[in-house]
Amino acid sequence: MNHYSKLRKIAAIFHLYGISLSGKRKYDNLYKDLNMDQAFVLGLIFDLELALQTQLDDDTAYGAQIPALLIQKLVA
Repeated sequence: MNHYSKLRKIAAIFHLYGISLSGKRKYDNLYKDLNMDQAFVLGLIFDLELALQTQLDDDTAYGAQIPALLIQKLVA
């Protein structure tokens, strides 16, 4: 799967969760700025992993706080 396909799938899932990836909003903290619970964030990560057919290690999944950095880990 090429990077463009991955980015389209990632953007669609973030959109389903109501998270904007445009401008400075992609650097918002999921917990502090967007007031999300850890279970909600882990559900988001699960959906991303399922759509991309990849798996993040536990440290990365539990430490995910910023959408742009999470996307960077998923695309790499």
